[in-house]
Amino acid sequence: MKIIYNDGHVAECPAEEEQHVIRHSAAHIMAQAIQRLFPEADFAYGPATERGFYYDVDLGEKKLTDEDLENIEKEMKKIIKENLPFKSFILPRAEAVKLMQERHEKYKEEHIGDLPEDAVISFFQQGDYIDMCVGPHVTYTKAVKAFKITGQSGAYWKNDAKNKMLTRINGVAFRTQEELDNYLKEVEEAKARDHRKIGKEMSLFMTDDLIGKGLPMFLPNGYTVWQELENYIKAKERKLGYLHVMTPCVGTVALYETSGHWAHYRKNMFPAMEVEGENFVLRPMNCPHHMMIYANKPRSYKDLPLRIGEIAHDFRFESSGTLKGIERGRHFCQNDAHLFVTPDQIEDEVSKVVDLIFDVYKDFGIENYRCVLSLRDPADTEKYHPDDEMWNTAEDALRKVLTDLKIDFTEEIGEAAFYGPKLDVNVKPAVGAEYTLSTCQLDFCLPAKFDLKYTDKDGQERTPVVLHRAILGSLDRFMAYIIEETKGKFPLWLAPLQVKVLPVSEKTLDYARGVYNVLEDKGFRVSLDERDEKIGYKIREAQLDRVKYMLVLGAKEAEENTVSVRNRDTGATETMSLDDFISKITEEINTKAR
Repeated sequence: MKIIYNDGHVAECPAEEEQHVIRHSAAHIMAQAIQRLFPEADFAYGPATERGFYYDVDLGEKKLTDEDLENIEKEMKKIIKENLPFKSFILPRAEAVKLMQERHEKYKEEHIGDLPEDAVISFFQQGDYIDMCVGPHVTYTKAVKAFKITGQSGAYWKNDAKNKMLTRINGVAFRTQEELDNYLKEVEEAKARDHRKIGKEMSLFMTDDLIGKGLPMFLPNGYTVWQELENYIKAKERKLGYLHVMTPCVGTVALYETSGHWAHYRKNMFPAMEVEGENFVLRPMNCPHHMMIYANKPRSYKDLPLRIGEIAHDFRFESSGTLKGIERGRHFCQNDAHLFVTPDQIEDEVSKVVDLIFDVYKDFGIENYRCVLSLRDPADTEKYHPDDEMWNTAEDALRKVLTDLKIDFTEEIGEAAFYGPKLDVNVKPAVGAEYTLSTCQLDFCLPAKFDLKYTDKDGQERTPVVLHRAILGSLDRFMAYIIEETKGKFPLWLAPLQVKVLPVSEKTLDYARGVYNVLEDKGFRVSLDERDEKIGYKIREAQLDRVKYMLVLGAKEAEENTVSVRNRDTGATETMSLDDFISKITEEINTKAR
């Protein structure tokens, strides 16, 4: 594929750049289509993205409909069929400004003012459309073969809420129709798995703007799952010597000034609130509270390692555009813990944390993940605590531990916490981009800031090292992950409803009630459908509820004192005694079978 650069020369496109050039060119073609359909449109930015492209456009009072988006796509196809050549030219600053003024392009004109004095101001033109751009682009519009408009959203000019809200029109583009078709299938799969959609269908959680964006509420079904996750991880931690605590959701600004969060993390925190002359803030994380628990009394080397755990409520200010159900909210509950250790205990404790992570992943069948050693960016003096010696010590120590443990890992600069390096375990979900689920951070910084001490065996005071770790990450995000991986078909031990009893008719209702009572008395999560509906309707509804086992009870079952067990996952039906069924599901729950 040939491409044209802003100086006018044409060359073969490097293979690794093809997608980007196609998508950038598609953005220009879309802008031309918008200009034809809405001549009053004023264009801002139109870049390529990881999988597509967008253009931010000022359409005045015009609100685009789905039909408008379809028409834009149709017009793009016309422009591609016209096979217009892309041409480039460069103008001096004054002439560039004049051209934008003549074309009433106020956003482009403002953008020119933001460019360095020595910037090359280049333009690309196809047909009657001219766009200020550095390029490169395809040589003819016909080179854009596979694309689709995917929707619209709002976007502030220059990403600044003080500026005007523009209309962002989004699209995707690929080299071939096959690649586009595969992407669209992936999108449909993502929609089917979306935890927000499934959460609504299964009555797991809800949000309401009157309560606040990013503040989800767990409904009875969802809270059941949440509690099972909490009980699961706490039981594992207790066996490993963790001591669980409960700490407040607020702290003084002074607490976070001491920890360094106020200096390095303030933009992610909610504003402070004044009470009786003292400033408080909703906590974004729990380490300062746990530091104070450690400092509550004198400690000896014999007390270490000290493992403090908490399912802690945290609050972070996330922009509304980044919020996503319970995967990313402004309130969430971390499966948090802080391990206070001596330097010679670091490797053993990190090893135990890593073992716990992989043990949990085995229980949940999580196999697609990778380990990352997240390091600071030494050039970023604003984000990171300024202590080169501390950073070098901490990074070398964690790198050595991971190497000694024979853990395969990559290193990424600029992904560390502000106070120390960390091991991130990134999972690749069934659909979508990978994200961090579990983490273990090595911290020499905060113990010193809080002046934490322990008395060593030689009687000298030493400063402990702290491991910050989260196994499930936040319960909220982990639950979202499990919902999307299973499509809401939870393993039996985790399911909000484990068994649904379905009498075929009123004649077997008394027998069904007896079965229900036995199961409820034994602690299973069970419901009884007593409605006067056809059994086929009851079964279909239970399937929509994603219930693992349905007990279909007719006259034969009542007469023989058996249950007909319909399996959600296989669709198969098996008849057995109630005792055998109880033994079956008890085993399945106890072994946490998937």
